[in-house]
Amino acid sequence: MEDKLPNNLEVGERIRKIREGLKMNREKFSEMIDISDVFLGQIERGERSLSLKTLYKIVLFTGVSTDFILFGNNSNNSTINKINRILSKSSDANIEYFYEIINCSHVFFKTYKDLK
Repeated sequence: MEDKLPNNLEVGERIRKIREGLKMNREKFSEMIDISDVFLGQIERGERSLSLKTLYKIVLFTGVSTDFILFGNNSNNSTINKINRILSKSSDANIEYFYEIINCSHVFFKTYKDLK
């Protein structure tokens, strides 16, 4: 069972890559997830473990799955994660608007594909 536990060093490395992918420095990212930049640095270096609360904040802010953060399982599509991150910060009215855009685009491309 021991080998199935998340490895702090690997978890920290994935979090660092997520942060860098967002083009954020440690200070800004830690501010967004409400932890100190010192603590974030310790997590990224594998010196400290994530609490459930911190993991939740990272997932909520980034849209990245807990499965990826903890175990590196990358079954999620990164584009979907980016869309989810935008949606999580949007009003209900904007979410409905985004849905209409996506749905219209889907119908258009499906129709266009059928015409080929």
